[in-house]
Amino acid sequence: MSERKESATAPPISLAIAVLDDDTDFLEFVQSMLSDRDHRVTTTTEPDELFERCQESLPDVVLLDMNMGRHSGQDVLAQLHERWPRLCVIIVTGYPSMDSMRETFKQDAYDYLSKPFSADQLENVLRQAAESLGLGLKPQDRLRTELGRQIRLARADRAWTLKELSESSGVSVSQLSSIERGTHLPSLDSLVLIAAALQHNPSEWLASAGF
Repeated sequence: MSERKESATAPPISLAIAVLDDDTDFLEFVQSMLSDRDHRVTTTTEPDELFERCQESLPDVVLLDMNMGRHSGQDVLAQLHERWPRLCVIIVTGYPSMDSMRETFKQDAYDYLSKPFSADQLENVLRQAAESLGLGLKPQDRLRTELGRQIRLARADRAWTLKELSESSGVSVSQLSSIERGTHLPSLDSLVLIAAALQHNPSEWLASAGF
């Protein structure tokens, strides 16, 4: 009950979602379920068509069936991450096993859903992915969120407080705090100073945000 209440009161999200599954009835079900929640959905039964669509316009999320008869879900997952390493892939399958789950997560799938699942279960996983990966955001919002996350992680790696980072970079504690929370986008000068203090390459942080 608590999960349903949280899902109902949380702000709506709208994601671009591509679904690959060999079960056309399931594709119709998922398309209807996600479209009703204002997501933009495309479906296909063919991996090559999925790859073409990703090449034309990369979705926020791919829902991938791991058991598709003549197609290997694990091969598709490997190709997706080879071509688009930051793409969020959520596995769906009617035949889960511990071995298959372990193998899947070795290939960096975001999460794993067993069929049948409810609309609320899927929406909760999508919301978690959106929040943790910055999905569905405008480019500037995604940049602000990812830079804050990268700076926070880099500071934690050095076991520095905000005050210590401030003293090393010359950027104020209050500004650093708002940058790490993702509420403030640093200027180019501030970004370079912070990266130098943390001994990181700022271009890598920008690339992680898709820039």
